[in-house]
This record gives sequence, C-alpha cells and structure tokens, in this order.
Amino acid sequence: MNNMLVFSALVPTSPLFLPSIHKEAAAKIQKTSDALNELADELYAAHPDTIVLISEHPTFYDDVFSINVADPYTFDVSAFGDLGFEMKRHPNMRLIDQLQRSLRKQEIPCTLTTDQALHFAAAVPLFRLTSNLPNTTLVPICYSGMGSKEHFQFGQAMKDVIMDSEKRIAVIAAGDMSHALSSDAPAGFAKEGEQYDAAVQQLLSQKNTSGLISLNQAIVKEAHERSYRPLLMLMGLLDRIAYRPEILAYEAPVGVGYLTVAFHLS
Repeated sequence: MNNMLVFSALVPTSPLFLPSIHKEAAAKIQKTSDALNELADELYAAHPDTIVLISEHPTFYDDVFSINVADPYTFDVSAFGDLGFEMKRHPNMRLIDQLQRSLRKQEIPCTLTTDQALHFAAAVPLFRLTSNLPNTTLVPICYSGMGSKEHFQFGQAMKDVIMDSEKRIAVIAAGDMSHALSSDAPAGFAKEGEQYDAAVQQLLSQKNTSGLISLNQAIVKEAHERSYRPLLMLMGLLDRIAYRPEILAYEAPVGVGYLTVAFHLS
C-alpha cells in the first residue's frame, strides 16, 4: 500500500490564535502558539499537496457526515471583529469524489455541502499551519451528531482512499477541549471539564483508542467540548498505522482547554 499520509495532528480552533483578534491575549496563549508554529514547520517539511481538515463547519447534520465542496473556499471571521481576513483555498475535487464514493460503498452516511465561506474552526488551523503553503488544496469534513463508534468507523473508512492516493495528504483534526473549566468559561464551570481534558490527554499518550471510544459520554457532554468527534475520526484513520503521539501543549487560560498534539508517523 502506497502510504501517502504525510502528517497528522490535533489543534485548537479558538479565534484567539488569529493575530488580528484579541492581541492582548497573545501572552496568555504563548505555549500553544509556539506549538502551532512548531507544527507549521513540520507540516511545511512534509510537502503536502492536500489538507484534509476535520472540524466544525457552518452546516452540520445530526445523522450524516458531510464533506464541503466550494471553489474557492473563503473564510469569514467577521463575527470576531476581523472584517478583512483574506485567505482562499481550492478543493481537491478528485479526492472528495473518491472519498464520498468509498464512504457510500461502505454504507457510511455522508453528504456533500456547499458552504463557500468557512468559519473560524477552519480559518484558525489553516491560517496558523498553512500560511507558507498557499497552494495546498483542501478537503473540509464535518463530523455529525452520531455516536463515538460511528466517528471512529468514518476515520477507518477514509483510510483506504487516503493511503492509496497519489497525492501527499495531511490530516488535521481541529477543535477546542472543554469550554467549562472555570466559572467565567463560555459554558460556566463543570467538574467534567477537567475530567474530560485530563482523560483525553492520558488516553492519547497511552495510544488507548478503545478507551477514547468508550469514554463516559456524560463527561463528554458536560465538558462542552468541540474536539472529541474530530479526534475519533483521526484515530480511526490512524488505526493500525504506526504513529507516536506527542502532546506539544495544553493550557486553559480563559476557561477553555487548548490541546495541540502531533501524531508522528513512523
């Protein structure tokens, strides 16, 4: 099998990581910023042709996964005060077509959406990691409201297509950890927030994927996170692939957990 997966990582999506937004927050998130710079260098060295980005998207379905198709993709972060954010990416239509055919064949519910303007959850990881790679194509994938096993199986189903591709492919899972880590956090305080963030880091470090799939769903729910399902999809992709997880940074300066993990491919 021609292994054309060249890079994989989990990164946060907070708009705080865009330099045009909340410049005064920069000192609070320095550890994560440094980790993102390190990943950007690693990604550049991997020479990817295409970025597969698993994150939140404007259109979301409870019972079906979705792949977004637009040409070009633009990015709208005006909700956070940056009206002049300029970045464009073009789709890898061939890979999108191969993915959706393969997923349908394996009876994984998947549909195509057509949101031209992607929001912060795509803008942040792409801006921070691919600014020096303006010609990479993009495949934006949105998770669903289905269960943990379904998300893991989606990742497994993607694997054959990505591994058989003649293109060099980077897969980035993007989402913030708990939004309930302090009383002034977006979701207020819940003890499950810290439990979720600690459990995910421990399970990733141990490469305990089955533990991640079977994580107590009450903890996941009360943690108010955005990282669990993208991460499960990435773990499905990495299933039976040799990799070494490295937690580059974790911090929670504003009551939201930011976790940056490199999955080094052997």
